[in-house]
Amino acid sequence: MSSEASGRTYGASEEATAVGVPFGACPVPFTEATQILLGHGSGGKLTSQLIEELIVPALSNPLLDRLDDQASFEVGQGRLAFTTDSYVVTPLFFPGGDIGELAVNGTVNDLAMGGAEPLGLSLSLILEEGLPIAELKRVIESIRRAAAAAKVRIVTGDTKVVERGKADRLFVNTAGVGVIRPGTSLGGGNIQAGDRILLSGTVGDHGIAILSQRQDLGLDGEVRSDTAPLHGLVSVMLDACPGIHAMRDPTRGGLASILVELARRRGLGIDVDVTKVPVNDAVRGACEILGLDPMLVANEGKLVAFVPPEGAEAVLAVMRRHPLGERAADIGSVGVEHPGAVVVRTEIGGRRILDLPFGESLPRIC
Repeated sequence: MSSEASGRTYGASEEATAVGVPFGACPVPFTEATQILLGHGSGGKLTSQLIEELIVPALSNPLLDRLDDQASFEVGQGRLAFTTDSYVVTPLFFPGGDIGELAVNGTVNDLAMGGAEPLGLSLSLILEEGLPIAELKRVIESIRRAAAAAKVRIVTGDTKVVERGKADRLFVNTAGVGVIRPGTSLGGGNIQAGDRILLSGTVGDHGIAILSQRQDLGLDGEVRSDTAPLHGLVSVMLDACPGIHAMRDPTRGGLASILVELARRRGLGIDVDVTKVPVNDAVRGACEILGLDPMLVANEGKLVAFVPPEGAEAVLAVMRRHPLGERAADIGSVGVEHPGAVVVRTEIGGRRILDLPFGESLPRIC
């Protein structure tokens, strides 16, 4: 249950409309909140509040408290990873993917961020009365194709149907189990000062693809979701440097949520050069028009790795030779200055503190 859940910068009026919290306002502590807001599930600081002030304290245990993308534990002579996720994206079908493919790849990727090869997935479907059977067949076929491409089986599942108006057509829940390669230990608690921060490719593709489809923006240039299974890329990275400290897939809150949450929890300073962060031209143009920061926009087929400096060059080289890492980049480093904060070097050479909004005005994207 990672709290690196999400955030995005928007204009004040959009943010206030979306989550019921004025942009820049300080939300009350969760213990004083009286109801769940949309922003509690969409990302940013409200999501962190929900997880870290309510859920984790009530259910605290050593595995959960790590707040990694998966739990890893010993079974016999080996180690397994276990994860779960739910998908509520709207629309169900979007450029580059759909809710079915997203569910398979997202679950595989959470396992991969722990250094695990997937063994099997569960699939639970919550169907709304009135959902066209043709659409459900299309999603199931997409799940089949995605599982085949990732070389993982759907081994168990469940279905539920709710009354018309009680859901939004189709919700998907998945869980996954994988085997962690021997000698691998990936986790946020391993990150150290001096680590290089490697990003596997362009940011913001998924979020802008969803936004474009939802709002019929007619953007110049094709913008497609980057949804993809990352365990193959992770494997070659670990071959090049078994001592990689941590990996994350920057989903709902984008790259920023990963960096800000890890810096805050570990008390380390993170420095990022924004000119090194790759962004597709169409995504950059859309973000400029809409007033968005690409670092705060969702991804579904990218990873961030925290690599010891002596191994960074080798890892970056193998990433760039892999189809899912051709535009990989070294975007910054971990240090001890400005502990708990992320400092971004801008295009004009200035520096600014990177922070998360309290919610997100584009919910339901994964």
